[in-house]
Order: sequence, then C-alpha cells, then structure tokens
Amino acid sequence: MTEIYVDADACPVKNEIYRVAERYGLKVFVVSNSYLNVPRDPRLSLVVVSDSFDAADNWIAERAGPGDIVITADIPLADRSLKAGATVIGNTGVPFTTASIGLAMANRELLSNLRAMGEVTGGPKPMAPRDRSRFLSALDEAIQKIRRQKIG
Repeated sequence: MTEIYVDADACPVKNEIYRVAERYGLKVFVVSNSYLNVPRDPRLSLVVVSDSFDAADNWIAERAGPGDIVITADIPLADRSLKAGATVIGNTGVPFTTASIGLAMANRELLSNLRAMGEVTGGPKPMAPRDRSRFLSALDEAIQKIRRQKIG
C-alpha cells in the first residue's frame, strides 16, 4: 500500500495532499517538529518528532521506501528517499529523480556558500497558483505510476 510522507514544517501544499490522499484512500504521515492542525481522518497521522536537527527528515528517511511518496523541499531528504526507492516530489510539483538529484545537491551547496559570503539573501519565491496546479498534477501522476507498476 502506497503511503505519503510529508516533510510538513514548511510545506505549503498540505491541504492539496490531504485532498488527493482522500481521493485515492492513501495513508499520509504529516511529520513535523511541532504540533500542526491536521484534519480528523483515520488516514492522516500527525507525527511530532523532537526539535533536534533533521529529526523529521530522519523519521521519514527511516520509513519511506519503494511504492511510497515523499513530499519535501529538503534536498538531502529527497536524496535519501530516492536512494530508499521512494518517489519524491518537491512542494512546487517538480519531481526529484535519480537523474536530477546530483545537480540539485550541487546547486544547494553553491547557494549555501553564496549565502555564507553574503552574496545571496532571501528564501524561495512564494507559491504561485501555477505551482499548486503543477504539484497536484505531479502527485496524481506519481500515484498513477506506482499503481501501474504494482499491477504490472
């Protein structure tokens, strides 16, 4: 059974995930360092981990595997999840793949270095309606692909 793991602390598409999971009857683990308001639904589980560094990432990485979906903007978690066989989608609907993760890791390192030198400030741009639409399409496609693989 496919399960969805959400790196939820800064995830802007939680409501979209809940709707898609309800449509397909999938279990969702909403993993956070603090309490979040999650709709009352037996398929939705809020998992509050310690506030230690990478606690949510570690919880997800230890459980997600083939046939599961991980939703995260965290590139190292995406890398770990891909290596475990999970399908990984970023918050803006751009999937992480084994072909793209190396470039994403290198870009992350470059931006980290530029921020440390004061060259780059600010965070990611705000979510646009187009991003939400792309996310919904990517999540739906990922679920359909996993279902086809399980049948075939």
